[in-house]
Amino acid sequence: MQAWQVHENGEPGEVMRQAEVAPPAPGEGQVLLKVRAANVNFPDALLCRGQYQVRPPLPFTPGVEICGETEDGRRVLANPVLPHGGFAEYAVADAAGLLPAPDSLDDAEAAALHIGYQTGWFGLHRRAALREGETLLVHAAAGGVGSAAVQLGRAAGARVVGVVGGPEKAAVARDLGCDVVIDRRTEDVIAAVKEATGGQGADVVYDPVGGTAYEQSTKVVAFEGRIVVVGFAGGAIPRPALNHALVKNYAILGLHWGLYNTRNPALVRHCHDRLTELAARGAIRPLVSERVPLDAAADAVRRVADGVTTGRIVVVPGQQGEGKGVAE
Repeated sequence: MQAWQVHENGEPGEVMRQAEVAPPAPGEGQVLLKVRAANVNFPDALLCRGQYQVRPPLPFTPGVEICGETEDGRRVLANPVLPHGGFAEYAVADAAGLLPAPDSLDDAEAAALHIGYQTGWFGLHRRAALREGETLLVHAAAGGVGSAAVQLGRAAGARVVGVVGGPEKAAVARDLGCDVVIDRRTEDVIAAVKEATGGQGADVVYDPVGGTAYEQSTKVVAFEGRIVVVGFAGGAIPRPALNHALVKNYAILGLHWGLYNTRNPALVRHCHDRLTELAARGAIRPLVSERVPLDAAADAVRRVADGVTTGRIVVVPGQQGEGKGVAE
């Protein structure tokens, strides 16, 4: 089968190599899945760099989120078990972790439903207890993680303020349904949020960026507001001033969604059921900006890492086309 492999850590466009390899052999409690679509996530770039919290043995195949097909023909969502990730024709996953792919979504959309939307649901509902009528501020609102939070916030009845970088991403955020869109490249984010909220600030802030975005969040979070930290795509991990949280009376909430798979897997299934219901009635739909063939996977990971994409790029192994990247 064809698969992308990483033999040494580094930038995705430099270390990902496409090769012909033997299909992986499932271990105990695992299943072999035909990859129908593999969503590209920022953690794929971190895996290539050796900077993710999980460091699989070399060589490994990236791709942490797929829509796959079981041997008996079921369409499922899965997080492949590394080192046999999703940027390949076949991947391996734990049988207990398989979730049914929603009938209302195609393969590419289904592949993009799992991690980003589960993270959004847990962050907004489980951790921040977002309430109808509250104001939700989403950083990187046009990205894969941010766009999911925007849709989930609107589905919950919140007023959504989206922060983006550039006019193209601003247009995407408006199409997603943001009530207010702020372009951080041309506007003062802090002043714009305060103006949009009548000086009250945002009740919930959803931050997958870190760095400057987090610092801005602390200045615009409302009284008894909640800042949900879900990642550091901006590259800088902030050092929060806890005296500031005390004086302004706000909460800083961390979210590592992957822990729920081992600590409370039943809640993951519950969340999936809720997401499936929302997708069925059209309240959420993953924003898939590109569907690319397998040989374009390395270039797709590079572009996601560079922050130049909107929504999700999904690798579809059965799709034909000329990709970009280094092949062996």
